[in-house]
Amino acid sequence: MGAGRGRGTARRARAGRGGVSGAGAGARRVDLRSDTVTRPTPAMRRAMAEAEVGDDVYGEDPTVNRLQALVAEMAGHEAGLFVPSGTMGNQAAIAAHVPRGHEVIVPEGAHVYEYEPGAMAVVSGALPRFVRAPGGAPDPADVEAAVHGPGHQAPTGLVVIENTHNLAGGTVVPLEVVAAVQAVAREHGLPVHLDGARAFNAAAALGVGLDVVCRGFDSASLCLSKGLGAPVGTVLVGSRELVAEAHRYRKLLGGGMRQAGVLAAAGIVAVTEGPARLPDDHRRARRLAEGLAAMPGVSVDLGSVHTNIVYFEVHVGADRFAARCAEHGVLLNAMGRRRCRLVTHFQVDDDDVTWALEALGRVAAELAATATA
Repeated sequence: MGAGRGRGTARRARAGRGGVSGAGAGARRVDLRSDTVTRPTPAMRRAMAEAEVGDDVYGEDPTVNRLQALVAEMAGHEAGLFVPSGTMGNQAAIAAHVPRGHEVIVPEGAHVYEYEPGAMAVVSGALPRFVRAPGGAPDPADVEAAVHGPGHQAPTGLVVIENTHNLAGGTVVPLEVVAAVQAVAREHGLPVHLDGARAFNAAAALGVGLDVVCRGFDSASLCLSKGLGAPVGTVLVGSRELVAEAHRYRKLLGGGMRQAGVLAAAGIVAVTEGPARLPDDHRRARRLAEGLAAMPGVSVDLGSVHTNIVYFEVHVGADRFAARCAEHGVLLNAMGRRRCRLVTHFQVDDDDVTWALEALGRVAAELAATATA
């Protein structure tokens, strides 16, 4: 009886580690929808329970202050501001940088436009001006051409770079491209903001410190709740003046939290322990991509798999493929008619990847067979 109980416990632990409970008690699930699905580690929970707290709206929460200073130092900036989400970090920065009625130059597919529902227009009265971004990397010449002065057009107020670039495949924008875009912006007196939701992944892929990825930006929004695994939060970094202005917009947007040290404590654990795990996430994503590329009816651009995100196309339709995968215990996202996305994270291990590939292979073979029948 004891051995059977142990096997059941092991099955339940494995089912919970990489995903969520699903149909059938104890059914194994590997959750690859996003790196936001992770649960706080025991170390995070202990830190949250023991956190020293104060009123952060008054700037008196010592744990929040410690997190802000730590991330600012890691990023090579003067100051930091803890906010509830990456969207709030981006939008507080845009509002702090951009006068109303100005344009924001963004790479095509940028999160600040695609997944922050019209916020730059609603909050800042700003308009997006898109530039082509093959592989997530905007051409500096296109950025130059997109700059508008005052007169008959909305003047440019800000340039945004997203690194890594989600919709391009979790791709890393090369540092030389970043520097060239920053040079264009400086020539025109424009600030540059980094949407660094996965900047820690970019640093890990490049083998450099976070400060190198954040170098030359006037602000950077750095998410703690994706690959690093914190339950919530982003730190916006920049100059003291920029952060002071963003602090006002955090309040305006409803992001002023009181005893927020219980959340910041998990963030401190995330930024100190999480970055070392990211190369394993990248390795597992590569393994998933290579396995998918060998499956019938599946197409993968292996050249775009730089970090922990894998996009692939299925000939039978993304919704159908994703639904069938869920029935087999693998959760993923349909991102269009034929495009699907997988994202690895630290609560998916090598055994989970092996199991997921077997399930994905069964689904691909089954659907390919029905498509040709």
